[in-house]
Amino acid sequence: MSKLRTTVMGRKTSLKRKENVMNSPQRKRSCHEQIKAELLRVASDKEIGYHSFKDLVEIHSIRASLLSWYAKSKRQLPWRRMAVTESDLNKRAYAVWVSEIMLQQTQVATVINYYNKWMQRWPTLQDLAKATLEEVNEMWSGLGYYSRGRRLHEGAQKVLSEFKSEMPKSAEELQKLLPGVGRYTAAAIASITFGQVTGVVDGNVIRVLCRTRAIGADSTSPAVTEALWMLANILVDPVKPGDFNQAMMELGATVCTPKAPLCSECPVQAHCRAYQRVKKEQESISKRLLGNTTSKLSSTSDIEECGSAGGCPLCLPDKESWDSDLGVRNFPRKPTKKPPRTERTLTCVVMRKRVNDDTEEYFLVQRPNFGLLAGMWEFPSILLEAELTEKKQKHLIFDRLTELMGSSVTEANLQRMGEVVHIFSHIHQTYHVYGSSLVDATADAVKQEETEHPSFRWVPEAEFHQSAVSTAMKKGKKQKHGPEKNGEEQKGRKHKAPKDSGGRQLSVDNFFRPAVKEPL
Repeated sequence: MSKLRTTVMGRKTSLKRKENVMNSPQRKRSCHEQIKAELLRVASDKEIGYHSFKDLVEIHSIRASLLSWYAKSKRQLPWRRMAVTESDLNKRAYAVWVSEIMLQQTQVATVINYYNKWMQRWPTLQDLAKATLEEVNEMWSGLGYYSRGRRLHEGAQKVLSEFKSEMPKSAEELQKLLPGVGRYTAAAIASITFGQVTGVVDGNVIRVLCRTRAIGADSTSPAVTEALWMLANILVDPVKPGDFNQAMMELGATVCTPKAPLCSECPVQAHCRAYQRVKKEQESISKRLLGNTTSKLSSTSDIEECGSAGGCPLCLPDKESWDSDLGVRNFPRKPTKKPPRTERTLTCVVMRKRVNDDTEEYFLVQRPNFGLLAGMWEFPSILLEAELTEKKQKHLIFDRLTELMGSSVTEANLQRMGEVVHIFSHIHQTYHVYGSSLVDATADAVKQEETEHPSFRWVPEAEFHQSAVSTAMKKGKKQKHGPEKNGEEQKGRKHKAPKDSGGRQLSVDNFFRPAVKEPL
């Protein structure tokens, strides 16, 4: 008992000594000098006080407030439970890795179901590595940005074959060695799984940092990006880096939102420069309304400003001055998005019925294992390089079907269904849709593919939605028979048939008509 007491007292003394060192004036000066040195890379000394943190007291206050709020308010998400309950670091890292890849450009509510199904089917890296790309594409179908699933699969195989199933432990190694793992994802895995003291910068963190530090320059510019990473690395809690990083992201996702920020619920409101500016502006307006003639008319009076005399790489550009109507939403500012490129594609929905049971089957072609929608299945399609007449379009699609199916298709049997607009993240795609129903239901005269030809298959309607087909194709197939048959017609909305349909509603044209934005 005496030995145990001595050990405990020794541990307490050691911790106290460490705490005294951390809180010593020398330590504080050293850390503050480090902060200034880091930010001097992108900003002058006068700007640091405004766009960075005053001192370690402010940093500790932000950390404590945010971690306390996160402990009480965080959402209970499956990958967070795995990160806490799983003792095997490799399994934990895999679980975090899957969640981070799925959450890229995709909302949490959408990801949860996909994540649970994925982890149920492939609970370990080894399980995923043994899966086929076809199985991965089928599981990922509908989640968007399909290259993410492919790279995750490639990464699992690489860890299994090259690293003996041992995940890289540091952010630097994760980013360098794993396909599809960038700076943010690597930092998230390393901090949440392995406790590496490194900050993270994603869309949510960008918004939080830009508002709290009044960074109004283009958030995608190199100077701002580097400044944000510096601030994140300075601010991250050294004891709980994983929790702190998740707290920053949670704050941006649930409180410091893009369009409707809940400033009254923000745990770091007292440290937010954007909020302080709004508050002072409101006070100035109130004084003027009350007839206080000593108050200046400028809405920016008595508001702390950047010490730079113009030209600060982190401030709002002169041409994009403060907008009172936006409030804290003045930050961050983003550049105008580059318009998507325009493409046109011929596609043909080929259907047949089985002789024995009248089951409808659809002919699908697999895309190449690279580029847009790599490895996914689609109706036979041809990318157009120029505008063509309907007659020439028909010739092209007929030649393509003949190449794939031999004499099973006749040109006279091709029917133009209409034009379809589908918007990907960077492509405005217009499909010229044709349809063909095979007369000879027993025809299996599909040519055996050669090496340069894509693979193909017939799929019954029941299997269509389980296939690795893009969201656009799935939505189209769901409404193939029109809203009346599916019982999805909205009340009060009239559906008019195209003029050339003879009074009939052309189903393929109908189900493709809505413009749906789908990520790659």
